[in-house]
Amino acid sequence: MVGIITYGVYIPRYRIKVEEIARVWGANASDISGGLGVFEKSVPDMDEDAATIAVEAARNALRRRDVNPEEIGAVYVGSESHPYAVKPTACTVGEAIGATPTMTAADLEFACKAGTAGMQACMGMVKSGMIKYGLAIGSDVSQGAPGDALEYTAAAGGAAYIIGNDDPIATLNHTCSFTTDTPDFWRREGQDYPRHGGRFTGDPGYFKHVKGASRLMLEQMKTTPKDYTYAVFHQPNAKFPQKVAKDLGFTGEQIKPGLAVPRLGNTYSGASPIGLAATLDIAKPGDHIFVCSFGSGAGSDAFDITVTEAIKDKINRAAAPSVEKLLQNPIYLDYARYAKHKGKLVMQA
Repeated sequence: MVGIITYGVYIPRYRIKVEEIARVWGANASDISGGLGVFEKSVPDMDEDAATIAVEAARNALRRRDVNPEEIGAVYVGSESHPYAVKPTACTVGEAIGATPTMTAADLEFACKAGTAGMQACMGMVKSGMIKYGLAIGSDVSQGAPGDALEYTAAAGGAAYIIGNDDPIATLNHTCSFTTDTPDFWRREGQDYPRHGGRFTGDPGYFKHVKGASRLMLEQMKTTPKDYTYAVFHQPNAKFPQKVAKDLGFTGEQIKPGLAVPRLGNTYSGASPIGLAATLDIAKPGDHIFVCSFGSGAGSDAFDITVTEAIKDKINRAAAPSVEKLLQNPIYLDYARYAKHKGKLVMQA
């Protein structure tokens, strides 16, 4: 069975509280935090970007399990904040971890679901016998224009998954997708910040696609929400995943372990992969995990996952920091230092 061989996460230590952003723009912090369910978000350091975050996440995955990087035949990095418009992040990651130069590599972009799209590609290549291992990463330093609603949640972080078929710690039993042309979020070439379609963000965007992929998965696997130990949904805020879980029939307890967004913010391509990682951090053999990502534009990828006995002795989860560990001991920034870290303030020569 094709599945997850190992996984790793990286989240910067810097944070800014929602109330600090609201203070600068004269907004009501309580209304924003209460409405979104997000109280602070991660901020990249001055020298961190989607590439460095992807490298650290991949290295953390390799720390947990002795996988020969030269046997990684594919590297896919999903992001909407690749540092170069023309220059692949995946090549940098492959070189940094010592992967073979005969690997295939590519950058993927589908808003917040490009990381899970990479997982699907690796699943197919491993299952076909084309490669032994594939590395799929979701990594972003999300952007939000000053004063825009996105600024309160757009965060930084990423997760990496090595996919293979020799003693996986969790089998990827099935995957399916639901995709339409829905213009809920976009950024044209040369623009610094994305724009969002307001009313299209919720029902025609997030809820239609997450429910579409989720119901398709339940139908194809002949399962119900009660058959799963845990569930992870894309988390642009805390309100959306909780609502969609309830609408589908999942409970708050099922999604609780993977709901990192209140202390992390929306890491875009890293959001649902980080939520899955937080769940794997505490998972036991036999646990059944439901995952559904979402990317504006718009589409969702759903996964049916079963944790195996290998999670007890084939991987050392303590060898790399858990999601909970990475969320601890933050360094808080005021808005001025946050703006400098995010490149909103640039020194003129």
